[in-house]
Amino acid sequence: MSATQAAPDDVLIARIAQGDRLAMQVLYGRHHVRVFRFGLRLVRNEQVAEDLISEVFLDVWRQAGKFEGRSAVSTWLLAITRFKALSALRRRKDVELDDEAANAIEDSSDDPEVAVQKKDTSEALRKCLTALSPEHREIVDLVYYHEKSVEEVAEIVGIPENTVKTRLFYARKKLADLLKAAGVERGWP
Repeated sequence: MSATQAAPDDVLIARIAQGDRLAMQVLYGRHHVRVFRFGLRLVRNEQVAEDLISEVFLDVWRQAGKFEGRSAVSTWLLAITRFKALSALRRRKDVELDDEAANAIEDSSDDPEVAVQKKDTSEALRKCLTALSPEHREIVDLVYYHEKSVEEVAEIVGIPENTVKTRLFYARKKLADLLKAAGVERGWP
């Protein structure tokens, strides 16, 4: 493993700001699946989500020098993705919902057994998630799928932390009711 491949994300961003293409390739390799999945959940169209990846990483290449390190690089990437996705949605009012496609994307960090377990245990959850409002679904996606803190979600979505907490509370309550109605016990604290 080269020094660039082992470098933390913030070091990669600094190198990208200096025009280091290898650092850009490493950052892309680490985060493109996450960016694609998040974008796909927002825009509900694989082609648009593919385009988002290109736009997000092009912005990273152009704006790396402006990254101030006030948040994690992954948080910055998801904030860019959200902005690009919302812009794409405004341009496309005819987007179809397709959560199945987002969940069919494999994460290379999962071994086959973990992938099967995730698929089996999350199928009912995915169906119930689609019944949530877009605002609640977005918060659940960032907190549970992307493991972002309330503070990071507030930064990505551009709302106060208390609003994130309130949306998360009501989203979890609604999800629990939907899962119970589907015959599934709640799987989180």
